[in-house]
Amino acid sequence: MSTMTAPSESDASSATGTTPAGLPVYDVDVHEAFKSLDDLLPYLEEPWRTLMGRGSFKGITPPYAKWASGGGGRADAKPADGGPPGSDYDLMCEQLMDAYNIKKVVLTGYFFPVIMEDMQVELASALAQAYNDYQIDQWLNRDERFLGSVHVAPQDPQAAAAEIDRIGEHPQMVQVMLAMTTRAYGDPFYFPIYEAAERRGLRIAFHQSTHVQGACGMGRYYIERHMLIPQATMSQCISLLCNGVFDRFPDLRFMALEGGWTWLPHVLWRMDREYRSLRQEIPWVKKMPSSYFRDDKRMLFATQPTEDITADEWLKTQELIGSDDLLVFATDYPHFDFDSPIRSLPARLPEDLKRKILFDTAHEFYGV
Repeated sequence: MSTMTAPSESDASSATGTTPAGLPVYDVDVHEAFKSLDDLLPYLEEPWRTLMGRGSFKGITPPYAKWASGGGGRADAKPADGGPPGSDYDLMCEQLMDAYNIKKVVLTGYFFPVIMEDMQVELASALAQAYNDYQIDQWLNRDERFLGSVHVAPQDPQAAAAEIDRIGEHPQMVQVMLAMTTRAYGDPFYFPIYEAAERRGLRIAFHQSTHVQGACGMGRYYIERHMLIPQATMSQCISLLCNGVFDRFPDLRFMALEGGWTWLPHVLWRMDREYRSLRQEIPWVKKMPSSYFRDDKRMLFATQPTEDITADEWLKTQELIGSDDLLVFATDYPHFDFDSPIRSLPARLPEDLKRKILFDTAHEFYGV
């Protein structure tokens, strides 16, 4: 659900640093950023430091223009020094942490090396390692409210697993970030990553990237692609299920970010229907597909972005899902479609459900 950018007067009229009901907030999708690729140079090993220092690599840019006044970010989230939204710690604290009683945030970054999936995978892995060290040094060490994501280049699963083992036991690291492109993550190609995450007790988070596509591609327009993003998350759910990831890795749990959730009843129904008819093809799947989600809670879903629905529609959708334990709150700060903790949940939702969504379910999921 898209909301206002900065806290408004009505936001500020609630008790300072709290939501109107005084509820704490656990934000599972906050995008910290670096000011430029030069910020990673001190953390890069050779020969990559020299290569990057030449300025020959400018990063991977999206293949479209963004129409919002701040590009992909809130216009008011740009620091005064000219860095990108999300690169200023003090501004993030002012606009997010201190404004909304945020107790914990999970940093998810902007930096997804999976986009370099076709060439120079060694460079992608080196950049992921440098980013993780930068994240710890510049963000996690600065604020105990920050929790981290291990960034990897999944196109090299062995290197990704090594990076998870290298950094995964840091006390503020809670998950492995897998940005989505065109290859579904149920593929056994990625099993070394899951083995390492399970070994280190980390969650797995899926997040759309600038190159994620719908079933028929990106479409011709940015708005078209933005409408298609949930299709990628649906594909991940089905891929994990059919490739037996839930059974093969019983201690892994997954987080779906920025993919919506109101489509979940249909996908659960569809998976169960097809399983009744065709389960002989996937004998490693031991029970009805919906039970892995509804009963076992193997995957949670972030609320951002939620369609503009009423409290009754929200409750009805959760009733159709068959669980009120699968949703966690995300602001998606500092993006243009930022969701305020005060305004993005329908006002008439029961207070105990709001607390579950805003804090309790994420607190249990991450165990921090």
